[in-house]
Amino acid sequence: MAEKRFYITTPIFYPNAKLHMGHAYTTVISDILARHHRLLGEKTHFLTGSDENTQKMVDAAGKEGKEPLVFLDGIVENFKTLYQNLDISYDQFIRTTDQKIHWPGAVLLWENIKASGDLYEKEYEGLYCTGHEAFLTPKDFVDGKCPDHGTAPEMVREKNYFFKLSKYTDILKEKIESDELRIIPQTRKKEILSFISEGLEDISFSRLRRKDWPSGLGIGVPGDDSQVMYVWCDALSNYATAVGYGRDETMFKTWWPADVHVIGKDILRFHAAIWPAILLSAGLPLPKSLLVHGFITSGGKKMSKSLGNVIDPLKLIEEYGSEAVRYFLSKLSTFEDGDLTPEAIKETYNADLANGLGNLVSRIMKMTTDHKVDLSPEQKAVSYQDVAVGNLLKNFNIAGELSEIWTEIASIDEKIQKDEPFKTIKTEPERARKDLYAILERLFNVALRLEPYMPETSKRIIEAIKTNKKPENLFPRKD
Repeated sequence: MAEKRFYITTPIFYPNAKLHMGHAYTTVISDILARHHRLLGEKTHFLTGSDENTQKMVDAAGKEGKEPLVFLDGIVENFKTLYQNLDISYDQFIRTTDQKIHWPGAVLLWENIKASGDLYEKEYEGLYCTGHEAFLTPKDFVDGKCPDHGTAPEMVREKNYFFKLSKYTDILKEKIESDELRIIPQTRKKEILSFISEGLEDISFSRLRRKDWPSGLGIGVPGDDSQVMYVWCDALSNYATAVGYGRDETMFKTWWPADVHVIGKDILRFHAAIWPAILLSAGLPLPKSLLVHGFITSGGKKMSKSLGNVIDPLKLIEEYGSEAVRYFLSKLSTFEDGDLTPEAIKETYNADLANGLGNLVSRIMKMTTDHKVDLSPEQKAVSYQDVAVGNLLKNFNIAGELSEIWTEIASIDEKIQKDEPFKTIKTEPERARKDLYAILERLFNVALRLEPYMPETSKRIIEAIKTNKKPENLFPRKD
């Protein structure tokens, strides 16, 4: 029987600033899914990275008075610091300036698209949003500005190569409707089908090489070095180039197609229309699914410096610890927008972690260690695979599975209150010991189910139960 494999990706993020809560959220939920599949015994590849061949990055470097490639190295280290602090178990970090790993595949992809007759040259004039690194239409702007970045577009006129996206309108619609390319949740599937039904337009596929771009930045168009590949062939291709496309055919066949691209709702069109059309043009299989999550708001509003409601993930980790931050993020709705405020975070920490899980573990371990109640060797040998229940994580419902775990935590707490083994141990010791054993067994199973979400917390609870020792306070209360 062939070994099961699971390939998951985050978007590659622009390295023009520190990562924010949205980046942390995407990466944490991707990490949970990657850990889940590893724990099921599947060979897993988890990819993240940075999108570096961009004007936005060059501009940011210029503001800091740094050479772009030097600036990039510093920003990428900031990315990796956040991931390390969040205990992100990525297998590969791809950079689009990597001329060995990324560029050969991007060039091959271009050449295969060209061989399909899907590229042509024309002069183009359009509204360009530097924030998105994309041409947008007038209807995408509100009061003349990009609603996501609050900036006015730049009118750009130049001769570029274009990709025949319009050619793939009908086939994309069919692939999405049939779930060959599965889009989760259904609301996003309906949204992209509505967009495609209006008819897709051909897109600009290259840009003139800018004079302020240093050597080593921007992948030249094969046969025309006056142009560099635009974001579609350059950045989106990372999902394939990372696993060997254009340089290692065996590796590519091992991992492609991706099982899931995890993305935010703002880049749905890029991933559900442009990317699959590129793959079809190049004769490559489509990814199996897109998990499209919402935004994180604060107090019902988009986080922004001007509103003063930005929550820095690194500062949050410093205050509450990485395990708690992973919990806050994975508790948000997987499919819709979620809200975080400092007040709600503290309340959640105290209610769910300090008074909830942490207190429950302390109480159970005190009772079982005091009265020498220990799990059998058979029960201690139970693994994640034995307790992973239902289809919630199979269907990417990360918050739903976590909610079920916390329902079980509350149920265990209610059982203790009802049976009161801490009292009956004196009058009915045999019954009390059976009750304590059952409670300890349930706590052990909860700890196993928590492994993808809160790996260190899970490890500490499992270790305490296996060694029959009470752990230190897992989550000290924040007053």
